[in-house]
Amino acid sequence: SRRLKLNRLHPQHRMLVRRAIVYLVVLTTVMWSLRLLGVGMSVVLGTAGILTVAIGFAAQTSASNLISGLFLMGERPFVIGDTIKVADVQGEVVSIDLLSVKVRTFDNLLVRIPNETMLKSNVTTLTAYPLRRYDLQIGVAYKESIAKVKKVLREVAEANPVCLDEPKPSILFQSFGDSQINFQFSVWAVRDNYVKLRNEIAEQVKAAFDAAGIEIPFPHRTLYTGSVTEPFPVRVVPEPPPKESTPDSADASADAP
Repeated sequence: SRRLKLNRLHPQHRMLVRRAIVYLVVLTTVMWSLRLLGVGMSVVLGTAGILTVAIGFAAQTSASNLISGLFLMGERPFVIGDTIKVADVQGEVVSIDLLSVKVRTFDNLLVRIPNETMLKSNVTTLTAYPLRRYDLQIGVAYKESIAKVKKVLREVAEANPVCLDEPKPSILFQSFGDSQINFQFSVWAVRDNYVKLRNEIAEQVKAAFDAAGIEIPFPHRTLYTGSVTEPFPVRVVPEPPPKESTPDSADASADAP
């Protein structure tokens, strides 16, 4: 029955309970061994006090991480199994210890992040909510009809089975760029389908734009020379004909080492 109760606990709590039991067993074993050796408890406590002061001065960083770990466990901004992003590290939380948090990245690397760093950093929990939104930045040529662009994007969202109807997809005008009109195409998906939606939607938008004849332009630049804006004269220079090999040159190349 105790095992069943332990299994019902959250994985993070199970880990803490097991480690607390291990520490308690080790401490009890050490105290019992010292007592068998005839070492007095007053000596043990005095030595422990001196060691505590010495370790406290030498391990200020560890103490800070320990306190930060207690705050993290109390606040619980994420739990074991969540996907988080801290600075340039993104992955699944596999362990929350008193001194650090261990994250397994998507390329199967184990990253240890000190608790003090976690407490001072902006931590994004990517799996906190069941739905996620993907924002696709799109630029179209100035000659294109904005109404046509929005119509094609709506059709792409409706045709994608992963894209949710609620919340509705949105198409936001962002800015007039140097060579294009910039839009943000936002679509929603269930958290488990987010990666699939992100991979599919860009390809589908490109295919739909090609089918509708909507141009995604290259960067354009207009050069002005002084006050006159006449076009530069352009002259096409033909390529020179290839040189014909002569017998003398062939013999010279054959004699060359």
